[in-house]
Amino acid sequence: MSSLETISDIPVLIWDAEGETIGSERDAMDVIGNAGYQGAEWAVIPVAQLDEAFFRLRTRLAGDIIQKFVQYRLRLAIVGDISRHLEASSALRDFVRECNRGRQTWFLADIEELRARLSG
Repeated sequence: MSSLETISDIPVLIWDAEGETIGSERDAMDVIGNAGYQGAEWAVIPVAQLDEAFFRLRTRLAGDIIQKFVQYRLRLAIVGDISRHLEASSALRDFVRECNRGRQTWFLADIEELRARLSG
């Protein structure tokens, strides 16, 4: 379901790309609880594991899920291709741009991009 990896001395929980979709705050709490149990500072969730509603900002799902990660002081990296979602929504493009400027939530192409950002 997940694995713990250390990247640049930072414990990172990598959520499995198979299994149940994350489509609610309760699902996000499963990831947060697992990460906390394993001592992770970052959680990596593949795009394929997120419910389609996550990428429609009007559903508020993205904001609710990200807020849970903030509350529990766990950083979040969403990895994978979201280009089709970005093409469909300028609001999502702005949201992703703002997230990627910060240090809490990043939308990245792949795990290698996360390695590069965490390395410096």
